Amino acid sequence: MARFSKIEVLNAMASTGMVPVFYNKDVEIAKSVVKACYEGGVRAFEFTNRGDFAQDVFAELVKFAAKECPEMILGIGSIVDPGTASLYIQLGANFVVGPLFNPEIAKVCNRRLIPYTPGCGSVSEIGFAQEVGCDLCKVFPAGNVGGPSFVKNVKAPMPWSMLMVTGAVEPTEENLSAWVRAGVTCVGMGSNLFPADIIKAKDWAAITNKCKEALAIIKKYR
Repeated sequence: MARFSKIEVLNAMASTGMVPVFYNKDVEIAKSVVKACYEGGVRAFEFTNRGDFAQDVFAELVKFAAKECPEMILGIGSIVDPGTASLYIQLGANFVVGPLFNPEIAKVCNRRLIPYTPGCGSVSEIGFAQEVGCDLCKVFPAGNVGGPSFVKNVKAPMPWSMLMVTGAVEPTEENLSAWVRAGVTCVGMGSNLFPADIIKAKDWAAITNKCKEALAIIKKYR
């Protein structure tokens, strides 16, 4: 069962402005990354369902975070069907994210008051997702559907929209400032926040520093 309420989850995403997106089949590496992000100020973390037995890794992460990172809100990403969403909700997912919009997933999440953030590539998809209760929509792949200008132009006629962008997000001042100025609620950041060489070297302090720097940039331009 989720440890955090829907309101707490959305507030954490909006207040920090960044949700790291990560997957690794090694439980210990995943734990170290979550801890490093937590120490860097992250409070909402998306583990992705991208490998065999990913659910087993996630289950261990949830238990680990409850003890070692008590304020960390763990969610699951890359969810495309309601059955998989149900599995991860049972394992303790506090939010569900997908690369696409599936209204059947919204039903499952709404029943348990779990935020569902679907991937949307058009204004119509964002509108349809909002109709079924998706408070926060993910613009994906953000760099391909129009970048910061897409977000800005959506927010003009639909200023109530809460948007998370994933894809083409980098931990640099030039990149993050453009997204923040466009009006995003938060950014989702994956490989650019977790370079392969840093993960291989197990340089967890470097990840902590990257998180601190990115969060500072987001705060600066808000």
